[in-house]
Amino acid sequence: MRTSSLRRLREASSSATQGLSACLALVMLRLTRRLQLRSERGDVPGWVMVTLMSALLVAAVYAVAGDALVDMFDNAIKKVGGMDK
Repeated sequence: MRTSSLRRLREASSSATQGLSACLALVMLRLTRRLQLRSERGDVPGWVMVTLMSALLVAAVYAVAGDALVDMFDNAIKKVGGMDK
């Protein structure tokens, strides 16, 4: 009688351990996926900084050489369009 009680206790313990292991594995999988999603979103403040710096750089170049850039663009368009002969 004692042997069968021990056997049932071991089986129940083994089943509970397997259930706990499966539960922990599921939790780890969900956490891993959540962290991966966060890392794929990127660094929003970093992208905002890059965008602003690029816009400021374009504005600075245009302020210094705006007239020359407009003239170069107009000449290129005229040559491609065949208007400059």
